[in-house]
Amino acid sequence: MKLLLASGALAALAAGPALAHHSFAMYDQTKTLTMTGVMYQFVAQANHAELHFYLVGPDGKLQKDKDGKPVPFGVEMMGAAAVAEQGITADSMKNGTIISVKVNPMRDGSNFGSKAGASGLAVCPWKTPPAPGKTCDSVAGNQVLGARTF
Repeated sequence: MKLLLASGALAALAAGPALAHHSFAMYDQTKTLTMTGVMYQFVAQANHAELHFYLVGPDGKLQKDKDGKPVPFGVEMMGAAAVAEQGITADSMKNGTIISVKVNPMRDGSNFGSKAGASGLAVCPWKTPPAPGKTCDSVAGNQVLGARTF
């Protein structure tokens, strides 16, 4: 009986961190959006690394909100150690880096999403944006991180 109680207590303690972690239900995994933007922040956290960038519109220019400010977007990914193994680091995602990423958007419509499945992250060569209506994987000299293909 004591062994059974001890086993149950150990299982409950081990489950604590897993239960504290969120599900992906907040993301609409039936939708995949392809976003291009200019990096302004890379956040390296143990549970999830995040990319923060200003959206580039289909015309190839920064999208602006009603106040004329750039429209921010954020993307959640795996933990910092896992994405670092894929080449996604603060050094590769410096401010000003132009990227394209496929995301499952938030169900509530906010400007945030989760990197879609096994898709890669396309990085344009420095200061070389894609042509209007295109993504970084179409730019000569691009780099795809996190997967074999964009």
